[in-house]
Amino acid sequence: MANFRTGKRRRVLLVAAAAATAMGAATLPAAADDRPTVADVMADCASGADVSTCKFTNPEIQKAYLGNYHQVSDTLYNCTTSPATQGLTWSDKVGTTDSAEVSITAGGKIAGLIDLSVTAKYGHSWTTEHSDGGSMGMTVKPGEVGWISRAQVMQQVKGKWDLWYKHTHWGHYNWYWYDTVTSPAPNDTDGVKSAVVMKTRPMTADEKASCGAQNGKVFLSKTKVEVPKQDKAPNPPGKPTPGTNDTPPAQEGNSEKR
Repeated sequence: MANFRTGKRRRVLLVAAAAATAMGAATLPAAADDRPTVADVMADCASGADVSTCKFTNPEIQKAYLGNYHQVSDTLYNCTTSPATQGLTWSDKVGTTDSAEVSITAGGKIAGLIDLSVTAKYGHSWTTEHSDGGSMGMTVKPGEVGWISRAQVMQQVKGKWDLWYKHTHWGHYNWYWYDTVTSPAPNDTDGVKSAVVMKTRPMTADEKASCGAQNGKVFLSKTKVEVPKQDKAPNPPGKPTPGTNDTPPAQEGNSEKR
């Protein structure tokens, strides 16, 4: 009987130990990725928090191209039985994005670093944002909708970001990554010109049905009807990579930050 009890107690202890081990394994955190994302390092570069230097280096400007057309006016509906002519105002603002499709704000630090690098190499500034506008008279046939569309001259610059922290972040002082920045370019860059056009198409069945609420008149709607095409696919962003010469900046100690 004593042997039976001892054996039973031993089995209970073994089961309990196995359960405790399993529970401990389940509560252990998964191995964390020890590398930052592009968003992480870009945010630090922009804020300057614990950053020694951040530079956009080796800029290479690519050939200009015409971006995709996109609607820049209200939509004109002609619910009458006669052609309708009306003036439409339009406005357009085109900004800058990087290869991760993150917006780069005009006048911000990131935009300034890109401009500084491009100006040093090419002798001219880098455009971050372009705004334009005007008015045009257009004629829309009965049962059609019309709008104004615009395409902006665009240009890309490829380069390498080089970021040095004052203290180690993700185990390193230095991180670098490759980027492609897409921005509006001045008109007639590389012979490419921006374009403004008037577009029309027949109303859909739903749009014709809405004419009843407008008493068969001509009316404007702020709802855009043009679905813009995807612009040139950006190059995938380069993943942040730790530098090989990972020594601390002058007068700084080696203190783990992240």
